[in-house]
Formats: sequence, structure tokens, C-alpha cells
Amino acid sequence: MSSLCPFAGATTGGGVCPAKSDKSSAGVCPAKSDKSISGVCPVTGKDHSSEHKGSTGHAEDKGTDPRMVPAKCPFGYDSNTFKLGPLSCIICQALLHESSKCKPCAHKFCKACISRFKDCPLCGADIEGIEPDTELQALIDRFIDGHARIKRSHAAGDAEAAGGKNKVIYEDVSMERGAFLVQQAMRAFRAQNIESAKSRLTMCADDIREELKSSEDNLDLCSQLGAVLGMLGDCCRTLGDAPSAITYYEESAEFLSKLPTKDLELVHTLSVSLNKIGDLRYYDGDLQSARNYYARSLDVRRTAVKEHSAIASQVIDLATSLAKVADVDRNLGNESAAVEGFEEAIHCLEKLKLDSKQANLEQRRVSVLDFLHNQLADK
Repeated sequence: MSSLCPFAGATTGGGVCPAKSDKSSAGVCPAKSDKSISGVCPVTGKDHSSEHKGSTGHAEDKGTDPRMVPAKCPFGYDSNTFKLGPLSCIICQALLHESSKCKPCAHKFCKACISRFKDCPLCGADIEGIEPDTELQALIDRFIDGHARIKRSHAAGDAEAAGGKNKVIYEDVSMERGAFLVQQAMRAFRAQNIESAKSRLTMCADDIREELKSSEDNLDLCSQLGAVLGMLGDCCRTLGDAPSAITYYEESAEFLSKLPTKDLELVHTLSVSLNKIGDLRYYDGDLQSARNYYARSLDVRRTAVKEHSAIASQVIDLATSLAKVADVDRNLGNESAAVEGFEEAIHCLEKLKLDSKQANLEQRRVSVLDFLHNQLADK
């Protein structure tokens, strides 16, 4: 997935990005490149890897009312920790989806995960067949439906309870459900359990849509929904469902277009969504439509570079968009425009100077530059 991590700035636990805290992965946030997951959390702009200190449950650490107690999942599932709990699939490490039981050993996994095995990953027994475990799946569905929906029952000012003792108030963690679902989806996606990832992201998108009904102009919700829709587009594209992928990417771009252009990570995610639509149109043979989307992405990146010309990643993104538009121009028979685009992209990259700390960007710069020189050599 390459979409924006949507909940880092909205969780009550200090703005923790669920991707950064998942120790089963590289601990990265899905917004940095068109094809991979890397970089800092785009909503907070921070690298959370040095910030995660296990929650102690003491209100003094949070600087809040001493009667406030952080809500905790009884099974240990939350967006701040990595845990394989009793409802997890040990193959994809996400919550079980379409829970299935192996015969004869009776070990349980996601249907999509265990279908790739001939022997049980737990005990090594031959798998003679698998059958759905509807009871377990119903339990998991109920667990997901109720997860992180704890609400504060009293205002912070209601200090006294019967008998003169302070009431303990659980904090409102309604947004934690979104971070939790995204985390589970990302684990499933990395393990190629795409249907599981899609299911969790669909729940998350439905939650946000419900919130938006009463808060249409909430920019945080728009950014969250835009990012989740982009992830759903990635799921559909991986499943080979291009029409649905395009629909999700278009809706993602619609929501992200409402956001301030000063946030570079949001701008990057918007341009990536537009490029992905262009790619799908391109592979479908609709070159003119592909060019339109590539050009929209290019316009977004031009604006970003004008305001942030010193940021190397923005310059490389701009060169990449120039190359995409030029490639389509060549295929449409407009050779002069194609050459002009390739040359502008080369100029952008050749004047870009990177230091030794930017080795990854230098590798990407050289790769794009080689492609551009090859394109001009073929004219």
C-alpha cells in the first residue's frame, strides 16, 4: 500500500502512526513512493520510532485529568503495540478473516492464508481439507464491531461520585478503532491476504463516512478517508479489479484535493493517486485519459516544487511526472512535446545535488535519469 497513514494525528494516544508501531514490519508509514512504503508519518511529520514508550496507564504521563484511565483492549490488540493474540492468524499476523479449520489437526487460519499450504504450518500434519469455522469468525466480527468504542460517560468536571470518591473515566478512543483497522489491514496486505485487508479498510471507510455526515468540513476526516480509499484502490488493483480501483482512487483524489496544499505528504499522496489512475488507464489503452491524469499529477507536483524547491524528493517526483506525461505524448505521436518533457525532467535531476545521507534518493534519481536518457536516445 502506498497511501497516507490516516490516523497518526487523530488518535488519543499521542498521535501514533499504526504503521510505525507494527514491529512485524519495517515500521514505516505508507505514503512515500508510488510503489513502496517508507518514510515518516505524514500527518504529524514526525518519526515516531524514537517516541514509542509502552503505555504505563498513569495520567501524569499524558498531562490529563488524574481520573482519566487509558482504555485498553482486553486481548492486547491496539495500534500502539504488536501482538499475536488469540484471534490472530499466525500466517498473515492479522485478525482472522474467513476463519478456517484444517482437517484433521483442527488448527485455524485465514482461508486465503492456509489455502497456500499443503502441510499445517503449526504442526506439520498433512492438510486433508479445510472447513469454515463460523463460530470463531462470528466472535471475531463481534470483537471488531465493539473494539475501541469506549466513550467517556462523564465530563471531566464531574469529579465526585457516591461516597465522596472520584469516578474513573475512560477516555474517548473512538478514533483508535480506525488506527486499529488500518494496522490490521496493512499486516494482511503485506502477507498477500488482500481480501482481509480490503474488509478491514472498508469498515474503516464506513466509520469515517458516518462521522463526515455530521462534520462535512472536517479536514482531518477528509484526509483519513482519502488515505483509506487510496489503500482500498491498492487492494482492488492487486486483485485485478481495475474499475473498482479507479473508482476508489478517484474518490481518494476528490477528498485529498480539499486539503491545504502546504502539507507535502498529503500533496504527495494526492499526486500518487492521480498517477495510479493514469497507470490503469494507460494499461487499458486509453492514452488520452491516462495523459489527463498524469498531467493533473504533474500540476500538483509543480506547485509543490515551487513552494519547496529545496526538498529533493519533490524534485524527483516532479521529474517522474514529467517522464510519464512525455511517454504518453510519444505514444500519441507528439514527439516534440515528448522530447521537451524528457529534457525538462533531465534538467531537474541533473541540477539536483544530494549528500551522502540521501543515498536512497540518489539511487532513485539515477534510476529515473537513466530512463530519461534512454528515452531521448530512442527518439
